[in-house]
Amino acid sequence: MQAILGATGQIGEELARELKRNFTSEIRIVSRNPIKVNDTDELFSADISIRERAIEAVRGSEIAYFTLGLPANTELWEKNFPLMLRNVIAACKINGTRLVFFDNTYMYPQDGRILTEKTVFAPVGRKGRVRKKMAEMILKEIESGELEAVICRAPEFYGPGKTQSITNTLIFNNIQKEKKLKVPLSAHKKRSLIWTPDASRATALIGNTRDAYGQTWHLPVDKSHPTYQEFIRIASIIYNRDLKYSLVSKLAFKLGSLFNKNIKELLELLSRYKYDNIFDDSKFRERFPEFQTTTYEQGISTIRDEQNLVRYKSVN
Repeated sequence: MQAILGATGQIGEELARELKRNFTSEIRIVSRNPIKVNDTDELFSADISIRERAIEAVRGSEIAYFTLGLPANTELWEKNFPLMLRNVIAACKINGTRLVFFDNTYMYPQDGRILTEKTVFAPVGRKGRVRKKMAEMILKEIESGELEAVICRAPEFYGPGKTQSITNTLIFNNIQKEKKLKVPLSAHKKRSLIWTPDASRATALIGNTRDAYGQTWHLPVDKSHPTYQEFIRIASIIYNRDLKYSLVSKLAFKLGSLFNKNIKELLELLSRYKYDNIFDDSKFRERFPEFQTTTYEQGISTIRDEQNLVRYKSVN
């Protein structure tokens, strides 16, 4: 049995599909309101901010994947994320379960350096400090030898389905609405974006590779690291449209944050758009050379086809 804690988002859903395809049919979907991804999935309703429910949710599982997401609300992150992870760590220890922790890059510095698994933690804002605390909780358990765990870290997402990211919001949502695209701060800085199905496939692979545990892994990205200008040029070719964009300045974001809570929650991440933001995945590529990463051309084509299908269904 392998349990996915937080399987209602894009990462969790894709993870469930990948586990079923290549690793096991015994999958437990854990959420407050779980929904089957595969017909063989076992559903388990639990609020893992309650320690006893976390223990029950993990019981009988060989591996537990922490893929939980919370709304972009700083107070909610500070209150619930460390608590939920603490409960899951305890549950895994009690049940003898290996833990796969799906992480992001919020705790990293935002100054243009190439990001590796050895990059020091230097969070800029409160959500970054929460993610730093959580990563350090896992690292402490690994170091103590009391828990067999692994960290799978991903940069900013782009992708199909329920994928939520700045890129999906400002680029693909606006393409679908036939509006001018928006680019934060600069269109000429190189960026690493991860295709969400790749993130889930790589997480499943690491979770089922015993010698991968006890480490941090950067998940694989397309190595071209395009600027937003280059990314939009690729999208223009694939959509067969001359896609126009405008820059959104830091001042515009700050003014918008006065009226929009979602924009306010993004402010601490803005610096990463001022510099090159390159995510080094060479460790993963060397260990798993057979893994095929989705190119930006392939990913953007998939999003286009999904949007076209949605549009077709809406008019028929």
